[in-house]
Amino acid sequence: MFFRWDWLRPVLTAPIVPTLGPVHPDALTVSMFEDILRAADTGDFLPYDKDQRWGGEKNEKVLRSDVVHQPEHTLIPTLTRRGQGYGTVKVFAYGLRDGVVEEAAELAAKLAAAHDVAGARVVRPFGPETTHPRGTRIQLKDFAATPCPAPDGPVRPVTAWPTAVQETFAPFAEAMAGDGLAFLHTQMQAGRCGPVLATAIEDRIVGAIGPMEVRPDAIGCPQLMPQYFAVLPEVRGQGVGRVLWRAAMHWGQSHGAAYQLLQTEVGGPSDRLCQAEGLTSLGFSHTTRGNRPGPGSEQSGGGRLGRRHWQGGSRA
Repeated sequence: MFFRWDWLRPVLTAPIVPTLGPVHPDALTVSMFEDILRAADTGDFLPYDKDQRWGGEKNEKVLRSDVVHQPEHTLIPTLTRRGQGYGTVKVFAYGLRDGVVEEAAELAAKLAAAHDVAGARVVRPFGPETTHPRGTRIQLKDFAATPCPAPDGPVRPVTAWPTAVQETFAPFAEAMAGDGLAFLHTQMQAGRCGPVLATAIEDRIVGAIGPMEVRPDAIGCPQLMPQYFAVLPEVRGQGVGRVLWRAAMHWGQSHGAAYQLLQTEVGGPSDRLCQAEGLTSLGFSHTTRGNRPGPGSEQSGGGRLGRRHWQGGSRA
């Protein structure tokens, strides 16, 4: 066994695992961290990796030989490639002292140069008690805690709308390509994902959330998988997003999910929605740049922020 749990567990201020993202606190074990090291050697998806549903190959792996594991802090670097010179090294910095960020930034910069990629990032978890949180909030929807009634509003699977309304999904998806809906549409057309819920105004789809899928997590507990979520700008502020979200939660509960994990931008509309709906905050994840400048550097945050991006909604 590589990791010592008595070293790692005290610095896991939020349930974030490299290459996997947020996980349920009950599933957070040393075995999960050992699993991501083994996956780095094989290149395979772990059975409970949420990204495996999209097929293909896992494009983020742990740089196993560069892991720093010490009594007071642990640094776990990962590499994601997107063609020659493009990609990102992220160093997950687990530690309570402030200096851990500087050490992680230096490691990220060194590894980005060594692997010839433009991006160098540091991911720092913070606990739910953080006074001035930044980045993304990890939120838990526990379906056993409260009922999720069907929402008041016209929400149904895209395929259940009349044909004329269904045909408006393609232009809607294209308009919301930045939120992942174009990618989702290709998965729908190929029959590679679960149902997508949509709402329409005047026979035109204006918002959608999906795919709706329930899969077991690392300890076999049924989890409602992350979704893409988008609402056209011109209809925001009318409660469309809330109706869609409640419909998704009703679907998850009625299909046997025990919980869902979400990431929301701190202070953003989706963050306020989840807070108003009574979700539990499990902590925060703040991503900063490493020290390696250069053209082609990617924006920090991993593309999982904002009004319409839920945890895992974007395709890394």
